[in-house]
Amino acid sequence: MLVLATFLLHLGLLSQEVALAYNLYLLTHDPLTLGLIGLAEAVPFLSLALFGGHLADRREKRSLMLLSLVLVASASLCLYWLALPATRAQLSQNALLLSVYAVIGLIGVARVFYSPAASSLKAFLVPRALYGNAATWSSAGWQSAAVLGPVFGGLLYSAVGLADTLLVTTVLVALALFCTLGIRPRGVPAASNNGEALWASLKEGIDFVRGSPIIFYAIALDLFSVLFGGVVAILPVFAADVLHIGAQGLGLLRAAPSVGALLTLLVCAWFPPTGQAWRNLLLTIAGFGVATLVFAVSKNVWLSAVALFATGAFDSVSVIIRSTILQVLPPDHLRGRVQSVNSVFISSSNELGAFESGVAARVLGAVPSVIFGGAMTLAIVGGVWARSKQLFRVRLLYNAGTQE
Repeated sequence: MLVLATFLLHLGLLSQEVALAYNLYLLTHDPLTLGLIGLAEAVPFLSLALFGGHLADRREKRSLMLLSLVLVASASLCLYWLALPATRAQLSQNALLLSVYAVIGLIGVARVFYSPAASSLKAFLVPRALYGNAATWSSAGWQSAAVLGPVFGGLLYSAVGLADTLLVTTVLVALALFCTLGIRPRGVPAASNNGEALWASLKEGIDFVRGSPIIFYAIALDLFSVLFGGVVAILPVFAADVLHIGAQGLGLLRAAPSVGALLTLLVCAWFPPTGQAWRNLLLTIAGFGVATLVFAVSKNVWLSAVALFATGAFDSVSVIIRSTILQVLPPDHLRGRVQSVNSVFISSSNELGAFESGVAARVLGAVPSVIFGGAMTLAIVGGVWARSKQLFRVRLLYNAGTQE
């Protein structure tokens, strides 16, 4: 039920994201508008993410997920109301944009509590020996939504317009809430209720990450590679102004990375990439950078789609490796806080990366900004490789962490 709930939630949110981003870009023709969408979600998430991890370790996780989903559903209803022609007729463009950003900020607040609760709950639903395989299938569920969501959102937007698309996505979030009700509540680990002060609790999670080089470098790689190399946020610019393929084409481009990711995840279910984890992680992030450069210089829609397909394929391998590391190493009473630290990095790379992409596209132009991002990704991989050679000897063992 957790995988199904995650699938429905992300199917709705990604459909919502594609339709809303394309509509706002057509309204403003300003790449910075797309970047501000990411910033609006990132600010509350980054401000409260560590506190969300603290609560995930000290409260029943399903209850936190349910509260978060109620907030997401309420925010989605607000976006639907803002998309209605009658509402838009009463608001200036600036008032509309500020209202949209505020509602997206509420979704960021919901993610503060949902992400660490859902991520840490996985470890209580499957045996430790199956963590690697569970990470693969969990990622496959998410990537299935990431494949279908953008295509569904683009096609639905073209067929029925923004308001009805957002109404459908609200229904999908409500279905995710219903599925979450079917998960049996899990108790809180005894070590989580030790009366520890809030800041001391947060520091314990941060110190664990800093003291585990493979965790620290893995999430730092994700941060900087997606921060500079991600192109998803400005795909509406490429769809409208570079490739001229409209909303339906945007949906297909937005889905291409997830198609690559999903197919790769299915292969990895039988051939796990964790045997030589650190080598494979560096190679896949380097491949991500190269594929980003190909997308930047492409003027052909099919070559662009193939390049985005490749970015998703490479990223999915790194997701499996990072997810396995984060499930194998942290003790049960620290999982929520470690996941929240990881969530801060992920949000920084995704949402702040979206803001960086919007700013860079406005200053440099869309194509030069993506070339810069791909080159920076390759430079970062080279720098981390030089500083982390000892991690090439690490082997992930599901019953005992790592050994060299």
